[in-house]
Amino acid sequence: MTDQAAKNASQQETNGIVTRRRALMMGAVGASAVVSIKPALAQTAGSVLNCEIPIPGNHVSGGYIAPDGKIVPPDTPGAFAPQGRTYSGEEVKRAMRGSSLPGTSYEESQAYVNYVRRLQYGQSGFTCYASLQMPR
Repeated sequence: MTDQAAKNASQQETNGIVTRRRALMMGAVGASAVVSIKPALAQTAGSVLNCEIPIPGNHVSGGYIAPDGKIVPPDTPGAFAPQGRTYSGEEVKRAMRGSSLPGTSYEESQAYVNYVRRLQYGQSGFTCYASLQMPR
């Protein structure tokens, strides 16, 4: 083996050790990330169920809610007066699966759920609604 060949072999071996060390370090970092992410996800899941959606939100006052979820003037036939309260993420999630929101008739609850489905970024309750849509 020539001097140059020996140096190349030694360099490759050293690179292999560095690469393995680097891989082990990355594995350790990855494992700690998993450990720290799992509690965060559990906390997020709990907060999703405790978040609140005002119906109607602060961006609309004095309007009633039509069966399709739109905000309409109070004199609109078939529209429902707002309850003046917020609903938890858990209550809304159950209502989206067919139950009624507490204190509402089935039709009124469906109008409120349609209102929630129409929420857009920047409106009160949108972040809570968006978090209900995320898969677990």
